[in-house]
Amino acid sequence: MPIQLIASLFLDGPPPWFPDPYRLLKVGAAVGAVALTKWYASGRRNPSERNMHGRVVLVTGGTSGVGAQTAFELARRGAQIVLLTRQPPSDPFLADFVGDLRARSGNQLIYAEQVDLADLHSVRQFATRWIDNAPPRRLDMIVLCAATLTPPGRPRVETAEGVEMTWMVNYLANFHLLGILSPAIRAQQFDRDVRIVVPTCSSYISAPKLDADEVIRGGDDKDWTPSKAYARSKFALMVFAKAYQKHLDAHKRPDGLPTNTRVVLVDPGYARTPGMTRWLTRGSLWGLLLYVLLYPLVWVLLKSANSAAQSLLYAAMDGSLGRGAGGRLIKECMEVDCARRDVDDEEVAKKLWEESDKLIERVEKQQAVKRAKAKKEQEKRDEEAKQAAQIEEIEALVGAIKKGKAREAKAKEAKEARTPPKKNGKKTKSGGDNASSSHCHPVFFTDKLRRQPPFRVSANPHPHASPVAHGYVYQDAPRGSAKSAGPRL
Repeated sequence: MPIQLIASLFLDGPPPWFPDPYRLLKVGAAVGAVALTKWYASGRRNPSERNMHGRVVLVTGGTSGVGAQTAFELARRGAQIVLLTRQPPSDPFLADFVGDLRARSGNQLIYAEQVDLADLHSVRQFATRWIDNAPPRRLDMIVLCAATLTPPGRPRVETAEGVEMTWMVNYLANFHLLGILSPAIRAQQFDRDVRIVVPTCSSYISAPKLDADEVIRGGDDKDWTPSKAYARSKFALMVFAKAYQKHLDAHKRPDGLPTNTRVVLVDPGYARTPGMTRWLTRGSLWGLLLYVLLYPLVWVLLKSANSAAQSLLYAAMDGSLGRGAGGRLIKECMEVDCARRDVDDEEVAKKLWEESDKLIERVEKQQAVKRAKAKKEQEKRDEEAKQAAQIEEIEALVGAIKKGKAREAKAKEAKEARTPPKKNGKKTKSGGDNASSSHCHPVFFTDKLRRQPPFRVSANPHPHASPVAHGYVYQDAPRGSAKSAGPRL
């Protein structure tokens, strides 16, 4: 059967319904070119594996993009992940994200700590809490994936502390964090393989030279552009990472052993992350529409977050990077050389370190004064609120007393209105119409039992002939009256 089919195709040609061979060749070549381009753009896969159980890993930028994928892969391998996030752990989105990450990775040792990289005071608070522990807390790895950028054509953005946003988040916050965590990093046991993974970008190649005045002004530049600011921040981060490795190497451990910490620079490449989407769309709706229309091309040329994370996983798990000198650059899961020589320039690194320290010191002093002033104003407002509450409470008490007295007066008036008027315009003590008890003798019978005496009482009655004993009642005239001459029957 196959032989007959081949012979028929060879002798008689393809059937009428069969497509044109040249068209098939063109389509196949196009599909193959797209597949080959996609395969090449996706980069290499991580060939290394490592047991991560029990290792403590700090991750910045671990809620989106390459950082989220890196955190997931490390958690899936058993690492204890501490996500440094801008939002507090009680944030609903963050709580759902952590819960989903735990469920997908099967690892419950995933936590979140609030650290706002746009605020130096927030960075100091977290780092101080971390190192303020005896014995030192375990720390096996730090992955600095957090980064930001300003879309092209948008104005310069500053933090609340007056520092340019890209410079602060991409470089200065990492400089501040590692500077405070340095004692905790150097205090780790000698048998631990401690690594600091610093993602960078190939844009550092086009970055201008670092100017001390620009550093001390917080990334301020007369010719500021978003692309120049991003490239400068990544270049400064690479220079600092190299200098930080030398700083760790210069430390003499109490046990006399060499340092066990390695700084590894990683270029993950261009990926379809929220940051890249924001850059391509220029932060506008029209740009987003164009991005959606050209998404097939974007999908082919840019890596996925998982593909971009492979180089970071290689830097975190490859055994050879835990030996030898630190400060190496990894790209596509292999070691490469830096494209600029001034990355290793000690003079540039020294000047950058000193000016960064001065900038942080100046900003923190200013913010400390502002916080003290704000605290004093808040205490003043709290005191005023407390006094107002006390005054309100007293007024409420006085009002309650007045209302009570008003109710009593109203009840008294109502009671007097319900009381019938007394005879002769005078009210008796008992409230009735009868004469006062001081004006008459006690009454032993009711009015119905009163009767006229059957006899007339003489002037000198018999002592035993008492009218009262026979059921009669005396009614005296009011005392003091001139007509009162004695008792009357």
